[in-house]
Amino acid sequence: KPTTPTALLTGVSLICLLCGSYCGKILVYPVDGSHWVNMKVLIVELHSKGHSITVIRGSNSWHIKEESPYYNSITVEIGKYDFEFLTTFASDLLQMRRHGRFFWNQFIIGEDIFETFSKFHEEICNMTAIMFENETLMNFIQDAKYDVVLTDPAFGGGVLLAHRFGLPLVFNVRWTVLGEGHFAIAPSPLSYVPVPGAELTDKMTFFQRVINFLLYFITLYKQSKHFGQHYISFCQKYFGPDVDYFSLFQNADIWLMRNDFTFEFPRPTMPNVVYMGGFQCKPSKPLPIHLEEFVQSSGENGVVIMSLGTLFGELPGDISEEIAAAFSELPQKVIWRYIGPQPASLGNNTLLVDWMPQNDLLGHPKTKAFVAHGGTNGVQEAIYHGVPILGLPLLFDQPDNLSRMKAKGTAKLVDIATLDKTVFLEALQEVLYNPSYRNNMQRLSMLHRDQPMKPLDRAVFWIEFVMRNRGAPHLRTQSFRMSWISYHSVDVILTLLGAMLFTCWLAFLVIKYLYYILFQKKVKLE
Repeated sequence: KPTTPTALLTGVSLICLLCGSYCGKILVYPVDGSHWVNMKVLIVELHSKGHSITVIRGSNSWHIKEESPYYNSITVEIGKYDFEFLTTFASDLLQMRRHGRFFWNQFIIGEDIFETFSKFHEEICNMTAIMFENETLMNFIQDAKYDVVLTDPAFGGGVLLAHRFGLPLVFNVRWTVLGEGHFAIAPSPLSYVPVPGAELTDKMTFFQRVINFLLYFITLYKQSKHFGQHYISFCQKYFGPDVDYFSLFQNADIWLMRNDFTFEFPRPTMPNVVYMGGFQCKPSKPLPIHLEEFVQSSGENGVVIMSLGTLFGELPGDISEEIAAAFSELPQKVIWRYIGPQPASLGNNTLLVDWMPQNDLLGHPKTKAFVAHGGTNGVQEAIYHGVPILGLPLLFDQPDNLSRMKAKGTAKLVDIATLDKTVFLEALQEVLYNPSYRNNMQRLSMLHRDQPMKPLDRAVFWIEFVMRNRGAPHLRTQSFRMSWISYHSVDVILTLLGAMLFTCWLAFLVIKYLYYILFQKKVKLE
């Protein structure tokens, strides 16, 4: 029987209705900078699934655009710390790091980082307070009836907003306000779980375990002092004294963790931690014509690419000269993302670019090595494409990321404090000509790819799962709601120990009494 136009139209309508049945409304409170690169990947994918997305941004946002085909935006007028401020700050820290990794120098760098990021946390709290005080905006968000808040907990604004509206909460996370995400939600035995910043592995000597133990408590104290106070004050003002701000973080429904165990060392985890390491990675696309011609001109020698991320597009002049001179002695061609003045020692084999399609270059068969600062995105893309790394760790989490790659035999590290032409060239030649680096990285790439579901698909599934089920309380642990004494069963151990001592004491009294009765009876009989 032929299909009538009415029946066909009805069928198409039903299909469209079914396809859109799980489409919802997502409120996104992102973190700017390189973190936005990760969040935007999720936003684009969620948009392609038919979800409606609203992004909250500050008026001083560096990379988060007000207009986008993928989302609507809410712009909050605030901000005195712009991108130029952060790049200047990073440049100052870089100059300090060049003076060597002495204890006092490292201590000063750490203090400067904590104090500066404390200002950013304060600004996030101020931005969120402006939103809370804007009754029109609050009513608008309430009336929009969002299904979930998606946020990066490196700053706490999204967490506070989710609590304000009682919405399910999903994290796009590696860092929280108080450090690496696992330490906030999962058991983290310091005997084999290295503290971020320690640059240790899961195989520690006694002395390394002492360092790991001390660094954990020092870092926890500093983070609470510099970051936590802003959120404590905010919660007391808007939620009352009974609301513990860190419990709000721990109460998130799903933690989409931006790493996996090809990068991280094995460690305890939780049911609501979902690993999506490398979710932003994808097969390479054809290069622009001018880059493809340059790459092909390298012949059998191949190419080396270098990028130090957004904050370090320009290095101090003397360092740039040393690196350029080392590159000039390579038979390989070099593509270097660099925005400073052209080094005088630049060789004919080196191409300077303002921007490069990093993922596409890493996926090119002629790429032999990646000179990188150790940002999470770059490291994950290198793992995905199997390209060994010459690491130039600079600041923040970069040294720790690269130390993990070194431990896995996929990277060689150069300290900027000792970098010169000879040191840099010898390290780069080792990465290029020692096959173990490439073999180890390609093994990591194989392990990363050998999984039943793509990381991005897994992330989107769990976001939609939370939307469909209005949260995931059945996956949340009760451990963080327990006191330290209850969590470690100190009360139980003391009770059982007391019961055992009481029993022993009672048994002693009974034995003593029986002995006394028997002894006294024997004396009387004699």
